[in-house]
Amino acid sequence: MLGDNKKNIKDSERSLISETVSIDGTVNSSGSIDIAGLVKGPVFSKEIIIKETGSISGAVEADLIEIHGHLDGKISATNVVIGSTGVVKGDIEFSNNLRTEDGADIEGYIKKSASKNKITGDFLFSKTKEDKRSKKNGKPEANGHKDSDSEVTV
Repeated sequence: MLGDNKKNIKDSERSLISETVSIDGTVNSSGSIDIAGLVKGPVFSKEIIIKETGSISGAVEADLIEIHGHLDGKISATNVVIGSTGVVKGDIEFSNNLRTEDGADIEGYIKKSASKNKITGDFLFSKTKEDKRSKKNGKPEANGHKDSDSEVTV
């Protein structure tokens, strides 16, 4: 059977999603992935390299992410490299190093995480104390005072 060979697969194996391949769904790998084609969905791997012809529409999570193509989604990684031809439209969270080359195009927030462990949580949309208060009829609860730092949701 196909699944019987799983114990023979090494983590050091490198996979290629070539220019002629389009994947719609989640991609998981314990090794490394080179993406020269199109992936619509999240990608989880030890190492992800998006080639110049490659494109991902979805979140990516890896120890190392190197982008020379296009990424539209959130990045969570230990180390991130964005090459001169790389385009990122999404937030970047890294715990060790971020390197960008001249010409790299980034549209999103960048945050260095203190944790060396697997990056989790949504750092961008964390709730403030005001946001956590209960709401009645879909409207924020009146609190009788106005803070200069509070945000208004319309």
